[in-house]
Amino acid sequence: MVFTSSTSAFGRALTPAPGGPATWIDETVVPRVRNVYGATKTAAEDLCELASLDPGLPVVVLRTSRFFPEADDRDDVRARFDDTALKLVEFCHRRVDVADVVSAHLAAARRAPELGFARYVVSAPTPLRRDDLAELGHDVPAVLRRRAPEVAAVLDERGWAAPAVDRVYDASRAVAELDWAPVWTADAVAGRVRSGLPPRSPLADAVGAKGYHARPTGVYTT
Repeated sequence: MVFTSSTSAFGRALTPAPGGPATWIDETVVPRVRNVYGATKTAAEDLCELASLDPGLPVVVLRTSRFFPEADDRDDVRARFDDTALKLVEFCHRRVDVADVVSAHLAAARRAPELGFARYVVSAPTPLRRDDLAELGHDVPAVLRRRAPEVAAVLDERGWAAPAVDRVYDASRAVAELDWAPVWTADAVAGRVRSGLPPRSPLADAVGAKGYHARPTGVYTT
């Protein structure tokens, strides 16, 4: 079994102290409950672990980062930044394409019998490093020029401002232990944007946006 969880399960552990460095998020980070959504995710993960212990069902939990096509849920962020710029920068630290989410699930299903139980962060491979965290807190463009020059070049060409980076998801363990090979990296998405295409795969376009409710009530429900 593969359980689709969310990086929201990390809760308050995702948020750095005001004015502090960005947070580095991998499987060693202990979740700190933030809301009902995260609490129910971690509860479901615990039930999956219980099922792996008794009766012995192989289960892999994938904590996926953002892969939805909708605009950002924060009003102030939507007002300040171009949506493509937001998503492009997110591929450096907190976004994954749905095509790579699919391949991660297939890889997890193949490895589950050997693993028994495991949790993994699933996000696009980050070009950022731990020693960038302090600088990310006050100068994102400088870090992008150094670590993700293709992304920085697209932002400069289009005159787009770089949004803040408060966390960095590290999916290197999933890549190594699941033999997962994500294709939609920040550089790949930057090349697609430069060619005039949207910052997502053809599969993501085909899937499209899926409203949560019958009636629109906000950004994620249309």
